[in-house]
Amino acid sequence: MDRMQAIQARIRKSFERQGLMAHLGAQLTEVAEGRVHIVLPSRPELTQQHGYFHAGATSSIADSAGGYAAYTLFPEDTEVLTVEYKINLLAPAIGDHLEAVGTVLKPGRTLTVCQLEVFGVQGDRRKLVANGQQTLIRVDSAAAGR
Repeated sequence: MDRMQAIQARIRKSFERQGLMAHLGAQLTEVAEGRVHIVLPSRPELTQQHGYFHAGATSSIADSAGGYAAYTLFPEDTEVLTVEYKINLLAPAIGDHLEAVGTVLKPGRTLTVCQLEVFGVQGDRRKLVANGQQTLIRVDSAAAGR
């Protein structure tokens, strides 16, 4: 197994342990060095009163996409935790699914900063519905309770 395959396997294994992502029905669709995509299929349980994806669902997949993007750059014996994030909701989140993209902007030894983007996807049409920025901290696996 090459380095990138090992990173992808570690990310997928961690993602499978996330109860919230499983509860929402989110799927990890792309893992690259410093970049992760998460897709959330539309269903009524994820909407707010007007039928749009709820901001909580939108921000949850954005947070996880950024966290895993950072985690692709961390050593094997470490974990990732979100320190803070800010998200702007730019348009109603509608579509067949949402796609969150987390991209590392500035990797660091302790703190890493990521860009967060969420797109509403309807057929072949993608519209940016949210964007933000996130700071993550690298912690030793033992300190994270693992």
